[in-house]
Amino acid sequence: MKLLVIGSGGREHTIAWKLAQSPRVSTIYVAPGNAGTASLGENVDLDISDHDAVKNFVKEKSIDLTVVGPEQPLVNGLVDSLQNENLPVFGPRQNAAQLEGSKAFAKSFMNKYNIPTAQSETFTEYEPAKSYVMQHEEPLVVKASGLAAGKGAIVCQTRDEAFKALERIMVDREFGESGDQVVVEEFLEGEEVSIIALTDGESYQLLSPSQDHKSAYDEDKGPNTGGMGAYAPAPVATPELLKTAMDSIIEPTLSGMVEEDAPYVGFLYFGLMITDDGPKVLEYNCRLGDPETQVILPLIDGDFFELLNAAVMGHLKEIPFRLSDQFATCVVAASGGYPVSYEKGKQITGLDEISREYTNVFHAGTGKTNSDYITNGGRVLGVTCLGSTLKESIDRTYQEIEKIHFEDMHYRKDIGLKGLKRLGAK
Repeated sequence: MKLLVIGSGGREHTIAWKLAQSPRVSTIYVAPGNAGTASLGENVDLDISDHDAVKNFVKEKSIDLTVVGPEQPLVNGLVDSLQNENLPVFGPRQNAAQLEGSKAFAKSFMNKYNIPTAQSETFTEYEPAKSYVMQHEEPLVVKASGLAAGKGAIVCQTRDEAFKALERIMVDREFGESGDQVVVEEFLEGEEVSIIALTDGESYQLLSPSQDHKSAYDEDKGPNTGGMGAYAPAPVATPELLKTAMDSIIEPTLSGMVEEDAPYVGFLYFGLMITDDGPKVLEYNCRLGDPETQVILPLIDGDFFELLNAAVMGHLKEIPFRLSDQFATCVVAASGGYPVSYEKGKQITGLDEISREYTNVFHAGTGKTNSDYITNGGRVLGVTCLGSTLKESIDRTYQEIEKIHFEDMHYRKDIGLKGLKRLGAK
């Protein structure tokens, strides 16, 4: 089988790595890829926003399955373009990807189908949004409705902060068209967990629950990032909690999308807050999370290609699905200054010293000059280690990441500590 993976980040490197383990996969192309994906197949200099170019490549190379990683091409309808010409592709169609592409749509959908979430209102003009803020208790969360690379949700501890957030989005247009609509919602207290379902539109399988670390610095301080690390399975997601989430959130979402004539096929990410009233939806994502992917996919015990292919064909329930009983931790090595401003082109050393027995280094923002790996983004590498316990996977990950060096390299030192605390471990 010949496969095409769309994307260039750590998520796509992990997807390609897992697909390459299938005995049925012979060739993997990644568009545009990074320095890590080049070791698994062939990187293709393809404009993934040009649907005709993607279709032509798929036809020219006789691609058997295209796997779309990032949210932007999904929201832009790449899956539709390929399916309309009977080209096999894994991922949700454009109308289903609205769950991430429009927070306004997602909130309206959840309210319609009684899916627990924060109380909110959606606005298209600044003054009514400001009036709403004045009438509600802080803290509040102000969200650009459209895609904002994971940075469009602003937690505001005071009304003044909420006003400034509204100005950034609606007046200064910091997120462009993504801020045409703004959602203002109540701040939910509790612990977050990421639950991702693999679904063919009707049946589904849950991947290992994980916990992401969005803030740039330890103790959840500093600006939001795309994610500085993750671990799985997250102990906050007990069997009882997962059952509640399935009954009140996951299954109503999937059945609701069928009712909306937008059956969801692909990965559906449920960002949940575990409140005193039970789990509530913070956000949907129409794809795997990053860096959650780097800890979730290594814990799938089976043929990843077979699972994705079965989902596309509509018979996911016929494929055996198992999860490993191990734990996985990923710590992201980021460029100094990320997520604000940072330099590229820094030489990366130490990758040849990494233990391959239980470690994978997934590339995100990397390039290569001659034989040297160099930085080419904000989040550069995701160091992921497996362990028989959460503590072992965390300890191994920090032991390995210390072997890697590049100028101004930064990483959080507390990934997974919430999980250890919940387990009563030190």
